[in-house]
Amino acid sequence: MLPTLEDEGEFAGWKTWKNEAFEHISAGPFYFTEDEKGARCAFRVRPKHLNAGGVVHGGCMMTFADYALFAIAHNDMNGLHGVTVSFAAEFIRGPVVGDLVEARGEVLRAGGSLVFVRGIISVDGNICLNFSGTIKKLRRRI
Repeated sequence: MLPTLEDEGEFAGWKTWKNEAFEHISAGPFYFTEDEKGARCAFRVRPKHLNAGGVVHGGCMMTFADYALFAIAHNDMNGLHGVTVSFAAEFIRGPVVGDLVEARGEVLRAGGSLVFVRGIISVDGNICLNFSGTIKKLRRRI
């Protein structure tokens, strides 16, 4: 699935999957770009992202991490769709309203059908969550 470019606002020029309604509208919006270090994912914390304690809800953080799995692995997916088959995360701190939450990571291995990814979510260099996951590439059916 090809991402589209955001054309306005803070994330103008960044990519997103606008046809992923849950990630783009309900939980996000989440964005990614690429530079010499690889994929960089981000979102700006809004009140809708918070839990009752005033920090980003763990489910939102995990959704963003899952989004980041695919952004980090984007170039290794060879245009194929995929599904997350395993996911692990450790929560370290919770971002608050106004924070720019960022994710970076790396593909550990990309094989014929599986892609193994790990990453870190942070705010201003302070780690909020570390994560790892495995993506199963889905072959196109003819």
